[in-house]
Amino acid sequence: MKKITFLLLLLFINYSSLMRAQNKSEVKPEHKIIFQLTTGDTTAHKQLMKQFGNMLSVSPTTKIEVVCHGAGLEMLVIGKTIVEDKIKLFSEKGIVFNACEFSIKERKVDRTQIIKSAGFVPAGIIEIVSKQEQGWSYIKAGN
Repeated sequence: MKKITFLLLLLFINYSSLMRAQNKSEVKPEHKIIFQLTTGDTTAHKQLMKQFGNMLSVSPTTKIEVVCHGAGLEMLVIGKTIVEDKIKLFSEKGIVFNACEFSIKERKVDRTQIIKSAGFVPAGIIEIVSKQEQGWSYIKAGN
């Protein structure tokens, strides 16, 4: 009886290990992507939101950050953005939207004019380079 119990236990342990290994191989790898947005073109803003929906439908664990600077800051400015509702939705799904503080100062935008779903980075380019140094992939959005 002890021999049968031992064999069943051994069989169970091997089966459990096999199942864990199989489950790990089925998990899609997580991607980390940093987007640079420097255009005020609202068509590009809408297209970016569409891309996020597509990306997350295929790879829901993807980490995404968008750095808006220069004219791209307009996507995060209250009264200028046409995608605020989408930004809020994607923020709730983990996408990070950041406004460059240098661009805010240069364009004389008050921080209170930046939509609530967005954060801030001191320098957009430095944020992008830092993420690349951490292994994030870089994509320039828009034109």
